[in-house]
Amino acid sequence: MENNNLSKHHYFYSVGLSYKKADADMRGKFSLDASAIIRLLEQAKSEGIESLIVSSTCNRTEIYGFAEHPFQLIKLICENSNGTVEEFQKVGFVYKNQEAISHMFRVGTGLDSQILGDFEIISQIKSSFIQSKAMGLANNFMERLVNAVIQASKKIKTDTEISSGATSVSFASVQYIIKNVENIGNKNILLFGTGKIGRNTCENLVKHTKNEHITLINRTKDKAERLAGKLNLIVKDYSELHLELQKADVVVVATGAQNPTVDKAILNLKKPLLILDLSIPKNVHENVADLEGVTLIHMDHLSQMTDETLENRKNHIPAAEAIIEEIKEEFNIWTKGRKFAPTINALKEKLNAIKNSELDFQSRKIVGFNEEQAEIISARIIQKITTHFANHLKDDDTMVDESIEWIEKVFKIGVLAK
Repeated sequence: MENNNLSKHHYFYSVGLSYKKADADMRGKFSLDASAIIRLLEQAKSEGIESLIVSSTCNRTEIYGFAEHPFQLIKLICENSNGTVEEFQKVGFVYKNQEAISHMFRVGTGLDSQILGDFEIISQIKSSFIQSKAMGLANNFMERLVNAVIQASKKIKTDTEISSGATSVSFASVQYIIKNVENIGNKNILLFGTGKIGRNTCENLVKHTKNEHITLINRTKDKAERLAGKLNLIVKDYSELHLELQKADVVVVATGAQNPTVDKAILNLKKPLLILDLSIPKNVHENVADLEGVTLIHMDHLSQMTDETLENRKNHIPAAEAIIEEIKEEFNIWTKGRKFAPTINALKEKLNAIKNSELDFQSRKIVGFNEEQAEIISARIIQKITTHFANHLKDDDTMVDESIEWIEKVFKIGVLAK
């Protein structure tokens, strides 16, 4: 595969794991919270990695970056999470160069989302890039690529109906509640966790259930209060969680804790309870299902729900893929030009040096030598020569690395394309 990257010895990789091969438990092992991501970036910088971004969501943990070997990036994930290299080998993926670029486009445009057309991941990629750039870990290649993926995401959202209808994990959870809980408008609903998924779920609950008995609990109470203020809901202290669980008919857990925060030990139930765990790692212990009357649903189950909206979205995949190919091609043209531009510039300088030396020699040797006219003619010849080389390097069939190496060797210009 052509190495259209910024270094002859480093390749662009995407390494990670997702819902496709890793279940919720395994994704939980490899999940990276905010502090773990910072540690990973600092470690990458100390190990001489020039550019990478990290994305860790409920559905995937991925690194996009440059390395001599993908194990350098796999090692970063494993050393900053609870996952092992052996486990990664069973469920992880490695994409290189063009495959890695294509993968980022599919992820960022919702084609690789657990629920087709869910565009929430693009904001994660944006935030990841901003964080890496602030730490000096985002080069021009990465910036151009991320901007191209953002452009494709916007165009697909605008020009196709792949995101039509309201379908996401948070929406699917509310649909599940409505379909499986009778008289939902009069039930007590407890939402534990007000991160992004929690907020979206809460807004969907208010909108679609017309329920006025929704209670919010968050470890940081002021975050829950801000959300409750917008939606006119009740907020309780984290210390009251065990009491509110006993009152609830439906519990939605969407916290970011690394270990379960709800288990059967804190449940003292006198009525049926539906629990939806939208967290990665799982924040509800599986042992709650041992209790009579408890139904535990995890987000992986919700994402398998298919409906008319999702079926309609599938019809727009070809249009979305065409947009990706168009923008990806523009990016690849830019990358290829960036790769050989230093060599062409160095070649032009070398030819100009030969020209200047020869004109100086001939002006002293030939009586009445017209140096101005010779300068015009030789400059045009140099321009035509360098244009021929540039067109050769632009050709899709050209092996760019080999051609650059040949040009540098023949003309002894000693420039590494970067």
